[in-house]
Amino acid sequence: MDDNRATVEESGIKDPDAMFASLEKKIKDSGADMDMGRIRAAYETACRAHMGQMRRDGSPYVTHCIAAADISVDMGLDEDSVVAALLHDVIEDTELGYSEIAHQFGEPVADIVEGVTKLTRVQYTSKEDEQMENLRKMLMAMAKDIRVILIKIADRLHNMRTMAYQTEEKQRSKSLETMEIYAPIAHRLGMQRAKWELEDLALMYLDPTGYKEITDTLDSRMDILVDFMAKMEEKIKARLTEEGLQATIYSRIKHIYSIYRKMYAQKLDINGIFDLCAFRVIVDTMPDCYNVLGIIHDMFKPVPGRFKDYISTPKPNMYQSVHTTVIGTEGIPFEVQIRTWDMHHTAEYGIAAHWKYKMGDTGVKNGDEDKFAWVRRLLESQQESDATDFFHNLKIDMFADEVFVFSPKGDVINLPAGATPIDFAYSIHSAIGNSMVGASVNGRIVTFDHVLQNGDIVEVRTAKNAPGPSRDWLNIAKSGSARTKIKQWFKKERREENILRGHDIFEAELKNRGLRMEDITDEDVLPVLLKKIACPSLEEMYAAIGYGGMTATRTVNRMKDELARIHHLAEKKTVLEKVTEAAERRETNAKKNIRPVHGILVEGLDNCLIKFSRCCTPIPGDDVVGYITRGEGVSIHRKDCRNYINRNDNPESLGRWIEVEWAEHISEVYTTGITVVAHERSGLVMDIATVLNSLNSKVRSLNARDIEGNRAVVNITLEIRSLDELRVVINKLTSISGVSEVSRNGG
Repeated sequence: MDDNRATVEESGIKDPDAMFASLEKKIKDSGADMDMGRIRAAYETACRAHMGQMRRDGSPYVTHCIAAADISVDMGLDEDSVVAALLHDVIEDTELGYSEIAHQFGEPVADIVEGVTKLTRVQYTSKEDEQMENLRKMLMAMAKDIRVILIKIADRLHNMRTMAYQTEEKQRSKSLETMEIYAPIAHRLGMQRAKWELEDLALMYLDPTGYKEITDTLDSRMDILVDFMAKMEEKIKARLTEEGLQATIYSRIKHIYSIYRKMYAQKLDINGIFDLCAFRVIVDTMPDCYNVLGIIHDMFKPVPGRFKDYISTPKPNMYQSVHTTVIGTEGIPFEVQIRTWDMHHTAEYGIAAHWKYKMGDTGVKNGDEDKFAWVRRLLESQQESDATDFFHNLKIDMFADEVFVFSPKGDVINLPAGATPIDFAYSIHSAIGNSMVGASVNGRIVTFDHVLQNGDIVEVRTAKNAPGPSRDWLNIAKSGSARTKIKQWFKKERREENILRGHDIFEAELKNRGLRMEDITDEDVLPVLLKKIACPSLEEMYAAIGYGGMTATRTVNRMKDELARIHHLAEKKTVLEKVTEAAERRETNAKKNIRPVHGILVEGLDNCLIKFSRCCTPIPGDDVVGYITRGEGVSIHRKDCRNYINRNDNPESLGRWIEVEWAEHISEVYTTGITVVAHERSGLVMDIATVLNSLNSKVRSLNARDIEGNRAVVNITLEIRSLDELRVVINKLTSISGVSEVSRNGG
């Protein structure tokens, strides 16, 4: 659903018809072959469905849907995508359902709208479960139809542009989610323009001070930077023309989050960052890219270690360019990116630039399977992970920088940065990893924890009688895929060992958390706990902990939370039972015409002698019990009185304790005592008396004495009508200067 936030640029009430007219013009100007009648029908359907719904800025809700459709056109998406973007919130927020959308606009559109809805509809028991399930749903949606996630990114991008009307708490939580999930997914799909904007908008709310520092500094330097970029553009353009190369040159200031990240990574303030400018040279052919590179290096001094060739080795998100950083004539370093027009379009819009559908065709084109192999790998890895592990692995596999290495046959293998030969072996095949006994990098034998670098040639040595992976490999492997495959091996090959190991780890964690095995093995409790952790039995749980599929810490934490919930429900049930019993006793007493004595009703007895015990001085509102005394009637005690609590010490008297309760209407007053402990000072007793007088409290006695530690104790006997009245007195006395404790006597 729309999170409805706004920047200054997006503020103000919007006119839906004017926005849609602008959308129609954008589609026509783009030259896209779209049925404008169908798109207008989708707009009118969205208007009717969202009728009466408003955004927090006062605009009709449908303006958000038009904005999402507008962004999808910028991405170069097809007609079905634009229609689905206009309707993306109707299933979640209106009465319109899947069947109505499918009937009017076709099943492909209905599938996309339903897919977008499913990404945000479900509620989960914990934040980790919610994150895992949402990410799993995104991956499944991406594997089925990439347009679902593209429209979800358009939806989030507009929400981030319009964030200002939300609470600060929601601004921060949604910005963090954007930074951790949506911006990295946009990056993984090659959508650099969307990624940059999402990151900058999220940073504005996550660290407004840092964001303002960067923007203020850029504003103060803007004239100098613009002048520098204009001179460099002109200089490069003139040289390329002289060399007979046709090129288009763009210059830009690096986006705010990339500057921010560099400041913190290199521990610099913004004044220490010089390469704030970047230039983009776009040519017609791939050979021209390398010709331009040679010319740039001839014109300016290249910075060592800053050359990257993503044309010969594209990134997994299809990004291709040559990058180099050089130092200009003024001594200012700047980055130059060189690419063709096709590469440029892919760099700006990623997978969206290549995702062209025929009408009614929802299948993936031939050759696209390889582009989404990483989605399939991530879906496979989550099968053996709990929420915490999956989220951690996902961040590594999907969001981390990559390293590119080669097999001995020259195949390019991309792995997460920091990957080891273990990751390489398992990326080839599970059997290769499980039978690995050694590895070589660039012809030299290396250890299993050797960190691979770009361009390394990696060779794995295997053996038929290999003992299999070591548990230490779980700590060495960097990729979630490798870790999952190692866990699968232990799950299959070492079940008995896993059960014993898991049992020991689990018991140790129970002890560490202050729990006993008896707390969880109770026959009434155990089934509930096992359901909570999604395990059919304790043995399966031990096995999962033993091979690493579950962590003992997380398992015990979830069990402890569930135990607390069970105990809370039991206490609530007990209270309800007591209330019911009291009501039944009142009804019985009323039928027997038993009248209260001093505000007390004694079960089964009428007009009996009542006295209130001095040991705990009960008053109306206290939970009370009666004790039958010899010749003196019934003595009333509080249930937290030490005499009642220790009643089992005197078994002969157990039969004398009986149920009593306060009458419904009480007009009498009762005597009780409180003790005040305070720092000894002059005027203390006067202050206490003043407070009691202001409350119209009737004081029966008040005496004070000094005790060690320069403290004073004041004992007060009061006449009180109820427990609520006593609490007011205690709260007022506690607020007196120097008072450290006010307690009730007895109990």
